[in-house]
Formats: sequence, structure tokens, C-alpha cells
Amino acid sequence: MALPPVVGLEIGTTKTVALVGEWREDNHVNIIGIGEQESAGIRKSQIVDFEKVCAGIRSVLATAEERSDVSIGEVMLAVDGARIRVDVNRGMVPVLDKSGEITQDDIEQVMDVASAVNLGSDREIIHTVNQHFYIDDSERVINPEGLRGARLSLDMLVFHGSRNGLGDMLRAAESRQIDVQDMVFSGLCSALAVLTTEQKQSGVVVIDIGGGTTDYVVYIHGIVRTAGVFSLGGDHITNDIAYAFNIPMKQAERIKREYGSARVNEDDGIEKVKIAAEVGFAGCEINRKALNQVINARTDEMLRKVGRELQREGVIHQLGAGVVLTGGCANLDGLCAIGENVYGMPCSVGSPRNFVGLNLATAGPEYASACGLVQYGFRIAQEEKVTSGFSGWFKGLLGQ
Repeated sequence: MALPPVVGLEIGTTKTVALVGEWREDNHVNIIGIGEQESAGIRKSQIVDFEKVCAGIRSVLATAEERSDVSIGEVMLAVDGARIRVDVNRGMVPVLDKSGEITQDDIEQVMDVASAVNLGSDREIIHTVNQHFYIDDSERVINPEGLRGARLSLDMLVFHGSRNGLGDMLRAAESRQIDVQDMVFSGLCSALAVLTTEQKQSGVVVIDIGGGTTDYVVYIHGIVRTAGVFSLGGDHITNDIAYAFNIPMKQAERIKREYGSARVNEDDGIEKVKIAAEVGFAGCEINRKALNQVINARTDEMLRKVGRELQREGVIHQLGAGVVLTGGCANLDGLCAIGENVYGMPCSVGSPRNFVGLNLATAGPEYASACGLVQYGFRIAQEEKVTSGFSGWFKGLLGQ
């Protein structure tokens, strides 16, 4: 039986996107419908005007329905912001079998213990991802089933966010009388869409720079090693430009896209960028070198902020596959060059893999999270056809 279509909904700071995908037998996802528009009522991935956000959701879902000829009753929802944090929690249980052989029951029990994190009433768990098992005092074990020992331990990566922030996103999505199948951290979605198995094994960090936030996800030896979120994004670059040159935000965004670069070249000093006059703002000319100096300063800060976290986690020297950039800011000229300078390793732009139906204008890094969200939904549907267990599938999905 063919899998039903999957709809991914991403409510970003800059834009709201709904993708409708069909699964193909060649393991590709065919995007048959897309709805998108500029977001309103969102700041730094947080809802600040509930009604405007709901109106935007209704609009993009209606467009996606019309273009795909699919009646949308449920969606996968990408979440970001909401003060998302990631912690590692270790659980330990005694092995139940008298012979010491570890069974699936032991594995499920230690997963329950590792996921039982006391976060407080204002926090909500989004995901739990298995990292490594340990038997007694052994080194890391990938699959402990069938091995022998007296106790079994597990390190689990726990993604959690603000209960109120996540609840607001959920209520907004459901305002159109649809069901939300699952909420997924957008950084994991981006990694799922763009990375290969080889990159995950070699060690890689995906840095997704959106309008209001920057996410990062690190894979080492095929396992999610760490992840995080910062409240810095492309809108901060636009704000810097508007403030530095006293121009409107829309003009700042326009010249950032059309003329901006994260690199500063001496030749840029002779070029001028014209800004038309508007009500309350006089027209002016901006030196392109000065424009790029503003952009360079902010992008360098953003990438170094992630770099300090990678240093703190002790993973910066384990990234054999380097850095992959996604999100709308990944399209910014010169950003990869700045990344290579900051991290001292190869840096590339990641676009969704194994997707068809998107033309070149809509298959770029800014769609990584939404595409990964659709792929995530199909992996769930495939797993449900063969097993009712979720946890093992989720570990496999986000690992290998």
C-alpha cells in the first residue's frame, strides 16, 4: 500500500512554508505542492501576534492544498526558538536476566530511565535521541542486545523547550482545524535533508542560519553528538545595516540580498549603492565596502559563537567532513569563505538531497528544514508499517 502524502509546516521568523510530498519507490520525495509567504507576528522564532501567525498558516496551507490537489488534515511541525536547549542525561539499570544477557526489555527500561529528566513545570521535552550504551565499565556500545553484563547505561540527548512557547506554536498550527502529528526541532530536519551517511560518520556540523535564530547539529561516528540554538540570525544583519546607514528595514534587507557579501574586498570601496528616498528617510548612497564591513562583523560573530560551543563540547577537531551551512543566510555571498576562516576547515552550502519536484529557485538551503520535515514524516510512516516501536526508529533516523 502506497504511503499517503506528508505535509511539513515551518513557521519561521522570515517566512512560513508548507510542503506537500509524495514518497517514490526510488526513495526520493516528490514535492507536489508548496505554499509560502512572508511571516508576520513572529520575532526570533517566537509568536508575538497570534492572530497574524494563524492567518499566515491558513494562507500557506490553502495554497499548498490548491497546488497539490491534496486535502490537508494533518502536518508535521518544525519548531525553533522557544528557548530550546539540549542536555545529555545518563540512565542506568541492572540487567534482569540471571545469565546477564541483555534483552530488548533491558534496553527499553534504560531508555525510560534516561529520558526521565526533571526539567521543571515550564519545560517540555521535544525529542530524546540515543547516543551510546555502556555495559558495566565498558567502552561505548552501539547495540547491547545479546551481550552480557551486570548493568546497562545509556547516554541520551534530550531536546526540550519552553512549554508555553511550544504550546503557542501548536495552537497556531491547529487553528486551521488540522492535527499536528509531531513537532520536530528544525535543526535536526535540516541535517536530515542535506547530509550523507558518510558525512555523519566522518564528523560534521550543520549550521542553519534563519531569520531569527541559528541552529547547529553535530554528528560524529554517525550519532548526533550535540546541538544548540542561538537567538541570532539574518534579521540581525538587516538590523545592523538599517542602524549603520539610517535606512528603512525593507531597504536594508534589499541591499543585503542584492549587494551584500560577508567578505570585504578593497575593490568594493569604489562602488556605491543607491537608496531611494521614502517618507521620513532621505535618499542616499552607501559605500559597498562599508556595507560589507557591517555584514562581515555580524556573520563573523555568529559563526564564532557556534565555534565556541563546538570548542566547549570538545568536538571541533572531530569534524572530518567540515561545516555545512543551511537556512536563508547560507545564500549570502562569501559566507562559506568566512566559515572556512573561522573554523579552519572546509565549509559548504547544503541543499536538500533526494527530492524532486522543486525547481532550482526553490531547492536551495533555505528549504532544508521544511524538506527534512517531510522526509521525517515518511520515515515515521515507513516504520509504522513494520513495527509499533518508535524509539529505535528515531535513533536510526537521526543517526545513520
